Formats: sequence, structure tokens, C-alpha cells
Amino acid sequence: MTLQGKLEATANVATVVVAVLLSAALIKIYFVPTRAPKRPQMLGETVVGTNLEGRVPGIDWKKNGRTLVLAISTQCHFCQESTPFYRKLRGAVGSGLKTVAVLPQPVSTAQQYLEGAGVHVDQIKQVTMGDIGVRGTPTLFLVNGAGAVTKVWVGKLAPEQEEQVLTALGKG
Repeated sequence: MTLQGKLEATANVATVVVAVLLSAALIKIYFVPTRAPKRPQMLGETVVGTNLEGRVPGIDWKKNGRTLVLAISTQCHFCQESTPFYRKLRGAVGSGLKTVAVLPQPVSTAQQYLEGAGVHVDQIKQVTMGDIGVRGTPTLFLVNGAGAVTKVWVGKLAPEQEEQVLTALGKG
């Protein structure tokens, strides 16, 4: 075989190899289903009876007695729309009920957000919503002195639901 023949054969083999690799890549991209991106593992959704003991660091449920937990985010427009109700809550329940705001943002950012909205709470904690079983914000939990959730309200509440919250807090 001549030099020209050897070069031609090598070029043909290289062309076939590149074509096979390109075909395999295209098949993988267009025909093989991809796995959904792995979502961060979340603990079970918080429902009535869920114990939050140890899930929100720095909260002494026993000392607080009944505690209203506001699971909100500075990035949530439903939370922003709910701030008039959160302001009303504090006025309605006074100091007889502890309130804790939990947000995924840093405490300093959360404090600035709440102060700007005129919402006053007893404590602010930074938590990952999945760590406390919150699938969407806003979510309100009424927690007893043992750290067990006794009531849950999810989403922007309608006026009737707001009355239910006030009634559950003993001020409806």
C-alpha cells in the first residue's frame, strides 16, 4: 500500500470514529431521557402533631409556651401581601403569645425586612424551609410548649382564614 493509500485509509477511519462519537452524543442528548435535577432532601411536611423540637435552633418552646411561627421569605410576594395581617396579629394577641419569624435569609436581612414592614416579632431565626417541613411561604404554625405543632395555615390567608387564626390564638 502506498503512502497516499495509508493516509486515505487513516482519514476514513478517523472520519468513521468521529461520526460514531457525534452520533452517540446526539442520541444521548435527544433520545435518552435525563434525570430530573436532584432536589435538596426535605423532611416531611409539617402538619399538626409534628414536633419542631431541635428543628429551629435557639427556640425554647417550653419557656415560650404557645408560640406562633411565621415561616416567610423576603422574596415572597404573598408574604409581603400578608404583612398587614402580621401587624394586626401582634396587636391582637399582645405579649401573651410569643412570635418567631423564620426565614431563609440572614437574620440581619430578615430583621431589616420585618422592621420595614412594621412587623414585630419576639425572635428571628434563619432556617432552611425544608429543614422545618415548609413547602411554601407564607406558612404559620401554632406550636405548644412541648414544641408540637397544633395548627397550620399555609399561603396568603383569606379574611375568613385570618379570623380562624385570631380565634385559634384566643383573640377572634
